[in-house]
Amino acid sequence: MVMIKKILVVRNDKIGDFVLALPAIQIIKKAFPSATVTALVPNYTKEIAQSFQWIDEVIIDPKNTNTKKAFARTLKEHRFDAVICLFSDTYNATLVRQAHIPIRVAPATKLVQFLYTHTLRQRRSTSSKPEFEYNLDLARYFIAVLGGEVQKTETPFFVYSPQTLNLQRDTLQSLGIDTQRKLCFVHPVTGGSSNTLVIKQWVALIQCLNTLDTFHFVVTAGPGEAPISQSLVDALQGVVKHVTLYDKNDGVADFMCSIATADLFIAGSTGPLHIAGAMDVPTIGFYPSRRSATPLRWKTLNSEGRWLPFSPSGEEDSLANLDIANTFSDITSWYTNLAKEG
Repeated sequence: MVMIKKILVVRNDKIGDFVLALPAIQIIKKAFPSATVTALVPNYTKEIAQSFQWIDEVIIDPKNTNTKKAFARTLKEHRFDAVICLFSDTYNATLVRQAHIPIRVAPATKLVQFLYTHTLRQRRSTSSKPEFEYNLDLARYFIAVLGGEVQKTETPFFVYSPQTLNLQRDTLQSLGIDTQRKLCFVHPVTGGSSNTLVIKQWVALIQCLNTLDTFHFVVTAGPGEAPISQSLVDALQGVVKHVTLYDKNDGVADFMCSIATADLFIAGSTGPLHIAGAMDVPTIGFYPSRRSATPLRWKTLNSEGRWLPFSPSGEEDSLANLDIANTFSDITSWYTNLAKEG
């Protein structure tokens, strides 16, 4: 086996995509525990990468075509032994080639695949399995190429100490959130390629949930999303008593810690939903029905029975036409089973 000292993992696109790469990154580090595993990510996933114990170093990808050659030279100076591109496009393929990384592994997609030294045919466009499984398949192939031994994943992927969670609950309490009640986080905005429910659907859903437990509803918002989340909070006035807008935090890592305090997390197919799944916080997700965005393809990292997906029937893509009332019985039985399991 070739002595592998430095590995670069590339997943430089959206938050949800990066979170679903965590199992693959974990088994790579477990296969080569003495190697330095570096993640190449955009700035907005930096804190997620820094919070993941199986990543040793993080490099921010400026994604600037004008400075790409200079950035490739910077990567070359790191003297990586191997790179795995969990997402391949022309930018990534040419970048790692220009960085002269000797072993370059990626999915066998697009014309640029010839720029890699090893590729695996996956047919991700069929969406026949979860995204994280495609990533794991590619990671296992990468490990085999390097002569390593594949090990099992360990879950959940993010774990916080009781002391850390108690301190975070104190912070949330200071924001008007009653942490003595069960916390149901609701993220009503999707910033990526998926659509989500409209305000009246969220209101109907929260009314249903309010009958199931003593919840305080925490309506979350990322950068630029507060107006939509505030609209939901306004619409809930007089409908539920315990609801708070949570749109200010000390960055992604702080927001992640808040998510870890949740008893339930509900959203469309978006980054925060996948962060919650990586912590095994029970999740309810709403997905479009198109093949590239199905619940199967974008399944969360939750353990069995802690993820409940919904999507429109047939060829209907827009979640705005999903009949929320039809989800109530499934939600009630699912949540009742969760409560029994403790």
